Amino acid sequence: MRIEMNMRHVEAFRAVMISGSVVGAAKMLNVTQPGVSRTIALLEMRLGYALFHRNGRRLVPTSEGEALYREVEHLYVGIDRITQVAYDIRHHRAGALRLATLPALAQSLVPAVIAKFMLTRPRVRIFVQTIPSNQIAELVATRQFDLGIVELPLTKSGVRIDPLPSAPVVVLLPAGHRLATKPAISLIDLAEERLVLLSPQSYLRYEIDNAFTAVGCTPDVVAETPTSPMICALVAEGAGVGLVSAWTPLSIPDARVVQRPLTENLQSQYAYLRPEGAMPMALADEFQAMLVEHMLAMTAICV
Repeated sequence: MRIEMNMRHVEAFRAVMISGSVVGAAKMLNVTQPGVSRTIALLEMRLGYALFHRNGRRLVPTSEGEALYREVEHLYVGIDRITQVAYDIRHHRAGALRLATLPALAQSLVPAVIAKFMLTRPRVRIFVQTIPSNQIAELVATRQFDLGIVELPLTKSGVRIDPLPSAPVVVLLPAGHRLATKPAISLIDLAEERLVLLSPQSYLRYEIDNAFTAVGCTPDVVAETPTSPMICALVAEGAGVGLVSAWTPLSIPDARVVQRPLTENLQSQYAYLRPEGAMPMALADEFQAMLVEHMLAMTAICV
């Protein structure tokens, strides 16, 4: 036989359990004492058993009442959780964010922003993947990711491209290298050095090659790689001198590597991708703003 209960019954029962009396329950619910008494009596009639022993003005729960209360509290814990999640969503502290970034920024810059972002959004889940810029653009265009961080230039339909702050190109030297004593290093200084550079497919490599041509030098490239973190690792092992975006070697300092500014003004350019025509997403907007803020703050100290 089905028992008919509603939230008014449950609220009155819970209030009596918490307060221990009809008087206390009436105050908690802001209703009259007779109203609470009638609700409890009706609930007991529908259940077919007593929920309380009457002891003067005090109501002592029966074993059945105790068992029912345990289930009622499970319900209210769930309601409290839903309320908290609703509050977190309103204040952009809950939800999920899918982020794709190129490997050059995945060593330090992007993780630093993610950690800061999550400090005030403890219920936000972030999925991060590091892949090349062209693949990032494809995945963002097809809405498999909410946002992407890529190297410019890049052309792709289906995405909105917002430029991010640029970063200067810096020189990485093995510790103890003869050029490490110089406060800044020019491309002429690197004319006879063994160089570790990005692959020719990179636009930054294209700019580096053009800059060497402009000063009348042919670089001695002994190793090429599509990822800047690999350049840092090769320099640390003494394979040669590297040229990378200043964002790349911001990770945990390596005593085997010395970083110096490049005299020539070469800049690495990055951008933030969002799916074109997608619904506004507050978490993505806030992450983008925090990323820009962090990049601007780091610009002054990254060289």
